[in-house]
Amino acid sequence: MTGLLLATTNPGKQGEFRRLLADLADRMVVPQQLGLALNVAEPHDTYAENASAKAVAFCRASGLPTLADDSGIEVAALGWGPGVRTARFAPAGAGAAADYLLARLGDDSDRRARMVCWLALAVPGHGPDGTPRSPRVELFSGVVEGSVAAQPRGSGGFGYDPIFQLDSGQTTAELADADKDRISHRGRAMAAALPHLRELLTDPA
Repeated sequence: MTGLLLATTNPGKQGEFRRLLADLADRMVVPQQLGLALNVAEPHDTYAENASAKAVAFCRASGLPTLADDSGIEVAALGWGPGVRTARFAPAGAGAAADYLLARLGDDSDRRARMVCWLALAVPGHGPDGTPRSPRVELFSGVVEGSVAAQPRGSGGFGYDPIFQLDSGQTTAELADADKDRISHRGRAMAAALPHLRELLTDPA
């Protein structure tokens, strides 16, 4: 295997993945480096299905092992939504997604929330004669519980980090990168995936 493709063009996610995979950073590739500009539909009802669809599409296009994620915020007051619809929750022109979510909540809303991440690792497959087969997919997940803050706080992270408040009272945007990576939904999913990635990408001695 020559490298690991991260199936995202989101700079925030790319930076977070690079930190989480620091010891494998020299093996990582992003779509821009390969000239890939895929727009993979995410119509599915589960994070796992959406992440798998992205991983398989980028894996087939690149021939590389590919890591994709689908993540979301789930809020009690919104019926534990938007969930898998998180990326499409705020309508066009609504401004920052975090601000739009805050505007949907009243002062007496149930602000319990959680952040969820599913990672899909797609590995190219070949038959005994070298004929390409459908990529093999492995799945990993992570969840962190918290609540929606009354207003955005902190300058770190991206997306919903300024309004996702942990039990400590801090938002994930107020945490140092290392602290966020240790407890975040994506960090927990990556901790589960990391042994598999090391085995896949580390050349035998």
